[in-house]
Amino acid sequence: MSGADEAGLRPGEREAEDASELMLCFAERTGLGSERPPQRYLWTDAYAVCNYLALWRATGEARYRQLALDLVAQVHRVLGRHRDDDTRRGWISGLGDREAELHPTQGGLRIGKRLPERPRGAAIDERLEWDRDGQYFHYLTKWMRALDQLARSTRELRFNRWARELAEVAQRAFCCGELERRRMVWKLSIDLSRPLVPSMGQHDPLDGLVSCLQLRATAAALSDAAAEPSLGDALSEFASLVRGRDLATADPLGLGGHLIDAACVAQLIEQGALADLGLLEALLAAAARGLAHFERQNDLRQPASRRLAFRELGLAIGLAGLAPIERALRSARAGAASAARARARLEALFRHAPMGSAIAAFWRAPLARESRSWTQHRDIDDVMLSTCLVPAGALILAPLRPEQR
Repeated sequence: MSGADEAGLRPGEREAEDASELMLCFAERTGLGSERPPQRYLWTDAYAVCNYLALWRATGEARYRQLALDLVAQVHRVLGRHRDDDTRRGWISGLGDREAELHPTQGGLRIGKRLPERPRGAAIDERLEWDRDGQYFHYLTKWMRALDQLARSTRELRFNRWARELAEVAQRAFCCGELERRRMVWKLSIDLSRPLVPSMGQHDPLDGLVSCLQLRATAAALSDAAAEPSLGDALSEFASLVRGRDLATADPLGLGGHLIDAACVAQLIEQGALADLGLLEALLAAAARGLAHFERQNDLRQPASRRLAFRELGLAIGLAGLAPIERALRSARAGAASAARARARLEALFRHAPMGSAIAAFWRAPLARESRSWTQHRDIDDVMLSTCLVPAGALILAPLRPEQR
């Protein structure tokens, strides 16, 4: 029995059918499963890879595996290269075609925004910047983990190596400052040469730390732990930046991210890849504080027209992660006191679990998806709703498939 089954995340027949319809339409609409021009967006595509893998695991149908592979290849070909409306050409890493095919993440990956990045020397327009291209660290970490899930599901080491190469490049580019005042930049230019938004994202160091822990564990499982990049410097840097940092947030997408991270960390502890429960306790504590505040806001009582589905669905995905955290803690090799504290924090979080089901049910209703707030963000909304229906791809560290050993 797989970890996903044990955690109660195997989708029902109706859920799998609905997720399949959403993801096949997404492939057709964005040029993955059709002759349409590719429309790639890194955050959405990272979740899409995980969804295709979840559908493959749930149904055994090889077409979903192939869609995941095709999507990774297309993302690298599109977002790993300069835009069509840019005077620059080729791979943003500067590598030639042959070398770049072997190392497609060496220059990072573009966000995929509709407008080109802000020209050098131009004043920042905060409203317009949201629609401008560049590179986000927290999008890169989503892609690292999608690549890693593909490595675990297919047992093809190259995907984990690409993820580690991306992690190393991102750490060097986004971390800056003197030794005693190290920090991270929130948004960089496409070629990683200059900051576009110099402020520091609240959870970027955390994203980096958890992602690198996952990548290192997979490399060890695939007998590649000694190979470069080892991520030692990245892990040390991110751990230092996370230490003493207030992780609490009331943003639903951020809260979902905390719980997704907690599910990953709990499984790493369960598998013996991480010994200390301190990070897990901190994530659960931050999630508990944030959820209490979010509930008081009563945002979920608003009509669809005044809600952003993908942000709420991010929280619903995270709440689905409570079950695998509970399972992992039952068998975790950890001290009795620290495990008891983590279980107590988790038990308090379970009272919020119905909120995740309510969010998913609200956005599954056809009427809600007719609202302009949904149709304006249809690709990301469809993909995130699909993740709610087949959450194992995003939440469960895919077991190395025994028939491929």
